[in-house]
Parts: sequence; C-alpha cells; structure tokens
Amino acid sequence: MFASERQTRIVEMIRQYGRVHVDMLAQELGVSAMTIRRDLVKLEEENKIERCHGGAVAKQEENYADKQISHHNEKRKLARICASFVSEGDTVFLDAGTTTYEIARMIKDIKGILIVTNDLEIAQLLKNSEAELFICGGIVQKSTGSMFGRYATQMLADFKFDTGFFGAASINEDFEVTTPTSEKMWLKRNTPMQCQRSYLVVDQSKFGRQAMTKINDLGDYTGIVTDKDFSEEELKRLDKMNAALINKVGGW
Repeated sequence: MFASERQTRIVEMIRQYGRVHVDMLAQELGVSAMTIRRDLVKLEEENKIERCHGGAVAKQEENYADKQISHHNEKRKLARICASFVSEGDTVFLDAGTTTYEIARMIKDIKGILIVTNDLEIAQLLKNSEAELFICGGIVQKSTGSMFGRYATQMLADFKFDTGFFGAASINEDFEVTTPTSEKMWLKRNTPMQCQRSYLVVDQSKFGRQAMTKINDLGDYTGIVTDKDFSEEELKRLDKMNAALINKVGGW
C-alpha cells in the first residue's frame, strides 16, 4: 500500500470511528507505529485531521468563511425549499450554520415573523430586516459565530416554535447526526422537540462522516431537506426509522 493510499484509509477510519489510536492503525494497516505517527503529522499539516494523545480525532468544525464557500450553490437550493415552509406570523428557530444563514436571507422579509437564532452572523444579517429578532446567548465559538452551552440551552427551554431549521456537521453510516463540539449536543438535541415542524437541512457532503458526539437520528425531524442520492437499501433503512426525505424538490 502506498503512503497516499494508507493516509486516505486513515482519514476514512477516523471519520468512521471519530477517534483512533496509533496502535490500532498500525495493526489494521500492517505498518509500524512510527510510520503511522508520520502519517498523522502529514494529515494534520494538510488540515484533514487533528492529532491527540495516542492517536487522532476527526477534524473539528470548519471556520465560518470555509463553510460559506463550501457547496454554496447546493445550500442556496436547499434554503429555497426551506423558505417555502415559512408563513406570515411564524416563530422560526434558525440553528447556527451557513445553510441556515441562506435560509435567513430568503425569509427575512416575510411579514410578521419572529426569528430566534444562536448564530451571530445570522443576527447581523437580520438586525436591519423586517423580521423580529431574538438572539440566544451563551458561549461564543468564535471560529463559527455560534452560541451554545448551558445558558443558551436554558434560555431556549421554554420556547415553542412553529418551524425550526437545523444544520449538522456530520451524519454517519447509521444515519445518526453527530457533532465534533460535544457542548452543542443538548441544544441541537432538545430544540427540534420544541418545534411543531423541524427540518434538518444538509447537503450531500455531510453524509458518511462521523464526529465524536451523537445528537439524534434522522427520524427525529419532521423532514430531511437534502440533495443526496440514496440507494434502495438506504431508503429502506430510512423508512424504518420514519425519516421523511424532502429530496430534490423541483427536479434539480
């Protein structure tokens, strides 16, 4: 196995398991621990993983600028679908993220809506709009502009929303939604249950990826808005978990 092939396999294993140890990789790939350590150094330099004591973990969340560029056209198409689910006078929750930012752009002038968000960039966008704005405070993750933590979760605990739109860093092979920032888990897990209609909005790049902390399953949302093509076997599994796909609406 060439070094490039081995390093690709290492990245795949990290995405699958979330965290791997040097000894495990060495045994699986049939090379020395020293070789694995050199591979991990190179992969970290390429910004593909993060090293930790004894091994490596999946790369933590991308910064906002990188997310905004990534799959931008797909995000705008998904946002257009989501905007059609919002009516005059609705109370809407927008999770932090660049896809929900695109949703905010498309719904900000709908008459009489109240938007609640834990995203500083979305709040900045909405401050001069017609929408009423409520910012959920808490710890600020400066690289992404999102707010999370115990205070943010408590602040939202008594809210009820007509519609909520949520993003995800990764969705694994079992269709579990996961996050590399464990402190975000409670807010992302609880808030969909406070919405009459909750939508997970994710482009295809988020599938087949594993992060450290599970949030919930695809079946825990009213609908999954995505551009991903699913196999027949995957569709059967999604049906069993009551995951409703809103997929390629409008024939794109």
